[in-house]
Amino acid sequence: MTELSFAKSFLSTLNGRPIKVAPDYAADLKTFEAKGPYTLPKMPQAMRKRQKLAPGQERSVTVRLRSLRNPPLDMISSAQPLSTSVHDLKQTVSEKAGIPSERIKLLYKKKPCTDSKTLKELLADGDTDTEFSVMIMGGSSSPSATEATETPAPAVEESEVPAAQGPSGEALLGTDEFWEDLKGFLTQRLKDEKKSEQVFGVFKGAWSSHTQGP
Repeated sequence: MTELSFAKSFLSTLNGRPIKVAPDYAADLKTFEAKGPYTLPKMPQAMRKRQKLAPGQERSVTVRLRSLRNPPLDMISSAQPLSTSVHDLKQTVSEKAGIPSERIKLLYKKKPCTDSKTLKELLADGDTDTEFSVMIMGGSSSPSATEATETPAPAVEESEVPAAQGPSGEALLGTDEFWEDLKGFLTQRLKDEKKSEQVFGVFKGAWSSHTQGP
């Protein structure tokens, strides 16, 4: 059955039924049943107000850094620009908690973040606040215990030091991971995406010319 034939049969069915309400029907206000106003249910989460930004101005983000394990941390860093990197947030935790940044790892939505990632890359459009989980590698060591330990650690012979795993040297330069890390480092340090792209192109072009030879 086509749409046209269905519409015709449906309308003909409606025409055969009696009209219960006249076209000029109006309810009697004296007998009309009064009903209270309908109140919409509350939203589980309040709607975020959009920030009014001046032309050329970027929105700022309130970042919460939490760790429920040892040591327990709960920090709020407000008015962070979108160019703030994960490395910058780790430095903030390091300064306030007195823990080396090398032992700090940040997780966003339960996934670890690389140091070169910025808030602009991680957050969705319109987000004005977010939360990162803080994980301390190796646990927390109290300052008193560190000061009490005055005995120097025994020297480790060179033969006992484990060799580095993975590619190295020219083999590492041939991997995409190395160039992605270099690009992220330049973006983080220069804080200028166009300039970092330009410098990255110079580095990669020079290395390609060197490997191809004269």
